[in-house]
Amino acid sequence: MAANGPEHFRITAGFRLLLLTLLVLSFSCEACKRVTLSVPSKLEAETFVGRVNLDECLPSANIIHSSDPHFRIFKDGSVYTTNPVVLSPEKRMFTILLSNTEKREQKNLVVLLEYQKKVLKKRHLRETVLKRAKRRWAPIPCSLQENSLGPFPMLLQQVQSDSAQNYTVYYSIRGPGVDQEPLNLFYIERDTGNLFVTRPVDREKCASYEIIAYASTPDGYSVDLPLPLEIRVEDENDNYPIFTENPYQFEVLENCGAGTTVGQVCATDADEPDTMHTRLKYSIIEQQPPSPILFSIHPVTGVIITTSSRSDRELVDKYKLTLKVQDMNGQYFGLSTKSTCIISVGDVNDNLPIFTRASYVTEVEENKSNVEILRLSVEDKDLINTPNWRANYTILRGNENGNFHIVTDPKTNEGILCVVKGLNYEEARQVVLQIGVTNQAPYSGSGSSKTISTTTVTVNVKDQDEGPECSPQMQTVHVKENTALGTQVTGYKAYDPETRSSSGIRYQALNDPTGLFTVDETSGSLKIRRSLDRESNTFRQGLYNITVRAADNGGRTCTGTLRVVVDDVNDNGPSIPTTKVIICKTQMGSAEIVAVDPDEPINGPPFEFTLPSNNERVGGGTWRLSKINDTATRISFRNDPAFGIYEIPVSVRDRLGLSTTSVVSVDLCDCVVPSECRSRTSPIRGANDVTLGKWAILAMILGAALLSCILFTLVCGTSGSSQTKKTFPDDLAQQNLIVSNTEAPGDDRVYCTNGLTTQNVSTGCTLISGAKNGQESFEMIKGGHQTLESCQGGGHHTLDSCRGGHHTLDSCRGGQVELDNCKYTYSEWQNFTQPRLGEESIRGHTLVKN
Repeated sequence: MAANGPEHFRITAGFRLLLLTLLVLSFSCEACKRVTLSVPSKLEAETFVGRVNLDECLPSANIIHSSDPHFRIFKDGSVYTTNPVVLSPEKRMFTILLSNTEKREQKNLVVLLEYQKKVLKKRHLRETVLKRAKRRWAPIPCSLQENSLGPFPMLLQQVQSDSAQNYTVYYSIRGPGVDQEPLNLFYIERDTGNLFVTRPVDREKCASYEIIAYASTPDGYSVDLPLPLEIRVEDENDNYPIFTENPYQFEVLENCGAGTTVGQVCATDADEPDTMHTRLKYSIIEQQPPSPILFSIHPVTGVIITTSSRSDRELVDKYKLTLKVQDMNGQYFGLSTKSTCIISVGDVNDNLPIFTRASYVTEVEENKSNVEILRLSVEDKDLINTPNWRANYTILRGNENGNFHIVTDPKTNEGILCVVKGLNYEEARQVVLQIGVTNQAPYSGSGSSKTISTTTVTVNVKDQDEGPECSPQMQTVHVKENTALGTQVTGYKAYDPETRSSSGIRYQALNDPTGLFTVDETSGSLKIRRSLDRESNTFRQGLYNITVRAADNGGRTCTGTLRVVVDDVNDNGPSIPTTKVIICKTQMGSAEIVAVDPDEPINGPPFEFTLPSNNERVGGGTWRLSKINDTATRISFRNDPAFGIYEIPVSVRDRLGLSTTSVVSVDLCDCVVPSECRSRTSPIRGANDVTLGKWAILAMILGAALLSCILFTLVCGTSGSSQTKKTFPDDLAQQNLIVSNTEAPGDDRVYCTNGLTTQNVSTGCTLISGAKNGQESFEMIKGGHQTLESCQGGGHHTLDSCRGGHHTLDSCRGGQVELDNCKYTYSEWQNFTQPRLGEESIRGHTLVKN
């Protein structure tokens, strides 16, 4: 088949290079099944060669190229020549390159052209057996002008098949515009293959029509494969551009700077995209009000911006723009459409609220509260019922006592001035207020430096008859403690606010907690009924409150409080609250003594601490005092006093000379901390007095008991010896006293004449009694933690040393008292010359103390 009047394609050198590159790349790509096409030995330009099935090779191919520039491949697989081709030597081969750029796939399809040697017989020979062969059609794409004026039917092109040279061929078409909607738009002449259109077409409804052409013999045999034929509708500028909105609504704040974006408009065109028919330009053709020119529009994007900052909502709050959009890039012959744009000017707080009056005058009765006395109005040019318009009122001056309050009426924007605390005519007959007003939103104007508007309000106070006034509410009176009963002092005073006099006012005590005073009915003065002692529990820090009611002749009353301040006098001397102190002799050399004075500080410290002038009472200078601060002193010892409890009188004098004496009990103890100190049975009152401890007393009792046992044993032994034979030699009766100056040997046992042995362990003392070589021995030992108070029973004595009658008390560390080498020995020999044996005995007594 051949097409009418195809133009020859010229191949440039660049295109040849591209095809060569694709051919080189094809060797590295996957190859599809080879296709063989039978063709004449000579092919003219724009001749249909055949059709290959590209879907079998790469269905998703979006790029199709031919390695031979003499051939062109279409999407449906149709192969056409671009130049005349002569097959020599009877075969020719080229490659179709298929690529998918998205999936990065590429395949090659090899096409082999063979010369067709077989010749068909003459047409209309029924006996000839027809064989189906791939024939060449002429699918030259054709176009149809949109809105063509005809005449109709109008010839589009002629479709022919090469088989028509040898056979009778009938042509037919199917598809949209033929047997599908729109019906009967196209038809083809059966014998000639001429394709016609019957009426004008609209590209905006259908941009192209894909129809299928068929070639068949009269008996219905298809000599060629169906031929897709695309009829493209050429666009005509028959559609006006249309704005997407009409009107547009935008808003911009007043006084905004030049170049501020207001909004963007947009238009559409139904004509073919990317052509002059759809290339649009925007413009503003009118602004209302026309002056000043405030807006401009971008011709391509349609963005509207401000060109000046002179917009003022109070002058013009809305602008109307007439917009135009035109295709053909704005050329005069292009189609255009108009639209309206309404730009509202937004409000900013560039106007201050202004009082309608420069000053106001009003009045109010005294003592009235929570009443409205005045309404103040303002003018504001900003937008009503917005924060730029709503007012905030403030009292700038004159309301120091908090009598007034001002609020804003949300409906009228007025300021409501109220009295919240009653005014006093007698104190102020007129009050002048300065009131300012601002907006809720911050002021953004730049024309004035003033940011607040003010006005003056004069409030006149009206007088009214009122009762007595207790002012001040609390009054104070001073009285000294110990003031004589019946003394009259100043009391509470109320007065008439109009006359400023207390005449005719009667007073009454409503509350007197303990009845210390009486209130005079006419004068309000106080009379003391009971003794005033500032240091008693009746007064709290010297204060006493009395509630007083004052009444005038009309029965009107007021109530006040009279505070009585009891002034202190020096009626209390300083005292020592803690009179018992402990000094651990081995760890600390002193103790602290603190004095207090219930009087006021002016009658109290600094204190002076002294010891009695008779220093012998406190140990002959053993104790001394040293000042710590104004209220405390330190007592310390010297000359190494003995352990014990000392009662020391200490005198304390305040700053005015009033003094007291307290006896301080100082426990000089053998301890590490005061809590370890054991209590004493009796105090030490002098420097040379020693108190017997409990262990010494116990030792004395046990010694007496043991001595009784010895005497009883001796008596028993004597009575028993009368029945035995005397063993004394005769020469012992010479009645001579012999002094041996020897001590009988001692041991830890007590021997009795009857042969019994006793031992006492619990007391730490051992008594030994026995008859050995004519001697009896008595021994008492004191050890451990006991204090030996006496080495010899009888009388109340403290023995410090047993030698020469010299008494020395040796104290040891750790709470022990030991006597080293303290020994008292008494030997008595008595020789009886009585010839009667057993009538006289020699007794030896030895007392040993360790």
